[in-house]
Formats: sequence, structure tokens, C-alpha cells
Amino acid sequence: MPEIRPFRALRYDPEVVGDVARVVAPPYDVIAPAQRVVLQARSPRNVVRIDLPVTEPMDADPDDRYRRAARLFASWRSDGTLRKDPRPSVYVYEQTYTVPGSAVMRVQRGFFGRLRLEPFGPDGGVLPHERTLAGPKEDRYRLMRATGANLSPIVTLYADGSGKAARLLAQVAARPAALDIVDDDGVRQRLWAVAADGSAAGPADELCALAGAAPVTIADGHHRYETALRYRDERRRGSASESDPAYDYVLTLFYDTAEELTVLATHRIVRGLGDAAAAELLVSCGRYFDVERVGDADALAASFAPASVGAGGVGRLGLWTRAGGAILRVRREAVAPILPAGGDALHRLDVTVLQAALESLAGIDAAAIALGERVAYTKSAVEAVRDVQAVSAGAGADGADAAFLLEPTPVSEISAVAAAGDVMPQKSTYFYPKAVTGLVINPFEW
Repeated sequence: MPEIRPFRALRYDPEVVGDVARVVAPPYDVIAPAQRVVLQARSPRNVVRIDLPVTEPMDADPDDRYRRAARLFASWRSDGTLRKDPRPSVYVYEQTYTVPGSAVMRVQRGFFGRLRLEPFGPDGGVLPHERTLAGPKEDRYRLMRATGANLSPIVTLYADGSGKAARLLAQVAARPAALDIVDDDGVRQRLWAVAADGSAAGPADELCALAGAAPVTIADGHHRYETALRYRDERRRGSASESDPAYDYVLTLFYDTAEELTVLATHRIVRGLGDAAAAELLVSCGRYFDVERVGDADALAASFAPASVGAGGVGRLGLWTRAGGAILRVRREAVAPILPAGGDALHRLDVTVLQAALESLAGIDAAAIALGERVAYTKSAVEAVRDVQAVSAGAGADGADAAFLLEPTPVSEISAVAAAGDVMPQKSTYFYPKAVTGLVINPFEW
């Protein structure tokens, strides 16, 4: 079973930095270059300066940017920008937000703690659901090695059928928050520090026990988790005698699957088909799908907006090409022979069906997708359709030949795939809203 522990977080001191909303940032992997410039200009203490360091003209070595981040991180600890909490705690986290593309308001609660690292395996306490890429892992490793800290969390899912965890989180959230801010997306972020008192009946320790009662599934942050494993193993080789070191753990945000979590779909934009194959796609999809022709691109995109779809996972996809569009409904018996190895949960996924169909119909296999040249991704169905329309109008859009629109992957299916030991295709899930970076930082020390 997973081991979860309270810890002493580093947190921004409002008396030093002022409005904490000015110094936090989105996760590093969703920050575009222009957004990073805005965040950096917002405050000399914005966390983006250490979590997403960039190469400067005077840098002589590729690692200079990580060393610069480490020096800045150390200076913030010295001057009081970041202060270490006096007692080990878990940090209850609440986000209040509007589901994108809708008027639906939701509140979700979880908590930050430390999760003991362990290799993935069929009998393990930590289960993955997606494959990782070497480039992002190397970047995170170099930053972790330089700073000696987790600057942003991984996100995991646990299942507490008793409802106790939800009640504990609600009780904490009824108190005044230690931090209450609104981010750039209009998401209200609140945080409470709940100190551990050493009693199994205390809320901090009880939350850790409830979340650790069964294996947890990584929802977001696979690259960070595998990087932390690499860092742990390298540190162990250099200090084999150290007992229960802090680098044996990773900063983690834990969400109960009983929470009404929001997963957004990630739509696919396919390139490089060529004129003939692009024109034929509406017909060839009939091998695996029932095809209902649609002539209105805007109406098709609107039918895949978050406000228009349900929980997803029912085998309904959208397609827009230069020759028009369609609603596709998968015929399970037709697609079964081309599905990859794996269990029923993996085979039920719309993203699995689509990946298999793309390989069969267009020769776009997993290796081609990993190279990033044939398939692009967007959260906006409107953007996906308009990229294809722009090509039809002679406006370029990087050769977009077809847009495949998806419904979101249900949270229950994510856990089911992980429990079966399978992994999903790339870009199968996008949890919203993302956890803000800079609320809590995990130094590798007690």
C-alpha cells in the first residue's frame, strides 16, 4: 500500500511578497513562452523563475539555467521569501471554478502530502496510466538535482468508499483559509495547513491513512514521478547509510475519486495525409464507425464543447475534413481486431479506438505520434475544426488535414486502466483546473 506522510512545506510569506497571487504560476508544462514573460514581469519572486528557468544569452553551459534557479531558490529561503512551516502538516486544497465552455460551477478538494516513491509494478501501491518521454524527464531531473526540492506536485487519485475523507476535507474547509487567492483563469484557490499531532485520530494522519488504504493512480505528473525515482536512486548510491531520507518521497496532491473532478477532452489535429487520403477519410472511417454526415463545422464543434457532452466514454467522436464532417460512433465488433494488447478498460477508451483507427486508416502509429509531427493537440474543438478550415481556404495552418473531436475520458476508466496494468495513449486526459505551482514546495529535508 502507498505510504503518505505529512511534511514541513516551504511557503511564500505574504508579509514579504505581498499578494501571493502575483508569485504563483500554472504548472511548468502548460506555460507558453509569452505567458512566462508575463509571469516573470509580474514579480521578481514569481515561482516561474525557478520552476521554468530559461537559457540566458550569457550562459556558457546548458546547466547554467538550473544553477541560476538553484541560487535564486536558496536566496529566497535566506531572505524570508519562502519560510518552512514549523510542524509537519498536510495541506488541504480547494479550487472553485467554472467548467470551461459552460456555466457549471464546481468545487473540488484534495490535500498535499508526501508519497513514498516506489517502482511501478503489478503489485505496487502507485499505478501509472500513461507513458512518458525522455526530454521532459531530463529537464525535471536537472532542476531537481540543482534545487534539492519538488517545486510542483504530482497528482494522484485514491478511492475512499467510506466518505470520511470528504467529510474531513469539508470540516477543514469550513475554517478560515491560510491562503485565499484567484488565479488568472478565475479559479479561486484556498489552502489550509493541518498540522499532524502524532495521533492516528487527528485529521492530518487520518487523511493520510484513508488515501493510503489502497493503491493510488497517478492522474498527472508521470514525468515528475519517474524523475523523482531516478533522483532517489542516485542519492541512495551516494548515501546508502541514510535512514528514511526525505528524497524517498515526492510532493503529491491527493484527490478522492468521489470528488466531482473535471477531465477535459484533448482533440487531435492530423497532418500529412495528402489531398487524396484526406478526401477519402470520411468514407474509410466507415470500416470502424457508423458515420453520420454533418455539414456545419460550427455545429459539430459545439456538440463537443464541455457544456454539450456528458461523462464521455461512449464511443462517440467527431471528424471534420476538407470534404465536410461527421459524427462517428464506434462499432466495437469492427474495431476489436485492430486494438492494441490490453484489457477491457483500455479497449473501451475512445482515445484507444482512435489511435488504432489512425494507424489502420492513415498509417499513423504510436511511434509517429510520439515524434509530434503527424498529430497536434488542442483542448478547443473550435480551434481544431478551424485549423482544417484554414487549410481549405488556403490559409495554411500547418497542413491540418483532419480534426478528430473527442469526449472526455471518465475518471473511473483512468483508475480501471491503471489497475489492469495498462497505459493509455498520449494525451488521453487533461484534468482541470491544474494545481497552482508555488502554494507548497517540498524540500528534501525533514
